[in-house]
Amino acid sequence: MQRFNELLALVSEEVEKLKYQNEPRELYEPIEYIMGLGGKRLRPIVCLMSCEMFGGNIDKAMHAALGMEMFHNFTLVHDDIMDSAQFRRGKPTVHINWNENRALLSGDAMIILANKLMMKVDDHFLREVMEVYNNTGLKVCDGQQLDLNFEQRDVISMDEYMKMIKLKTAVLIAGCLRMGAVIAGTSTRNKDLIEEFGLNLGISFQIEDDLLDSFGDYEKFGKKIGGDILINKKTFLLVKAMEIADQATRKKIDYWLSLKDFNKNEKLDSLLSIFKDLNIKEIALQESKLYFENAIIALDQIKVPLKDKMQLKQFAYLLINREY
Repeated sequence: MQRFNELLALVSEEVEKLKYQNEPRELYEPIEYIMGLGGKRLRPIVCLMSCEMFGGNIDKAMHAALGMEMFHNFTLVHDDIMDSAQFRRGKPTVHINWNENRALLSGDAMIILANKLMMKVDDHFLREVMEVYNNTGLKVCDGQQLDLNFEQRDVISMDEYMKMIKLKTAVLIAGCLRMGAVIAGTSTRNKDLIEEFGLNLGISFQIEDDLLDSFGDYEKFGKKIGGDILINKKTFLLVKAMEIADQATRKKIDYWLSLKDFNKNEKLDSLLSIFKDLNIKEIALQESKLYFENAIIALDQIKVPLKDKMQLKQFAYLLINREY
């Protein structure tokens, strides 16, 4: 997709241009590291795409886009500590490469750097942009806390899981899209619809991410396959399996979730076999498709020429049919 690739190159170039203080190196080196790992840059790209779709100048949205990318990477640094993750984008996570204290402090600094980038937005849009930024950031923290809460519970409902991924993942994509719309100066109705598009697309994206963790290709995904299973993470797959399993299968699931000491390959093989027997992959794909369709319905209602929507629509299809 040509425009996506162009924006990816543009955002990547701007990320490389970001300047950090030279000292203390212990604080800024981890920031340079995580920001330099690349990734899909989805959030800044959708911010720019949204601004462009509504007739805005993407140069005016660039600082907001970079600020959201900085904030997103901050969440990854801290999330990786909480999840005891070893790898991020195929490379050692920040706390593994250095240590947890440095990762925590560098993450804290990234929030401030994100704020500084946001403050470079044109004064005419700044207040509304900061409202979106602050509301989005707080919701992401709400979602992360729910995710942590779920680690202490044996069972959660599907409604609880969907609320968590909406807050932890979808609101950030939706917030980036709304920021682009704000900077383009479009109507409130259009801002609401692009946010609705982002929320539904974000939920679909997270379900796909859960699928990739269990059924993806490590070389393409960049993270260890089955990592969520090994730490008993409440994903769509696990929550749905526990919801629909019969008593005997549920006992097998509970057995593996209860073990503190286990053979990793045996646990992976056993739970993946259960997921396959219950058709969890197909159920997850269908649920992802439903949210994706709702996203497209919201996009179709936006009052801009059809040709101006095509880039975001093509991007949405690309996002949901990814292998990483």
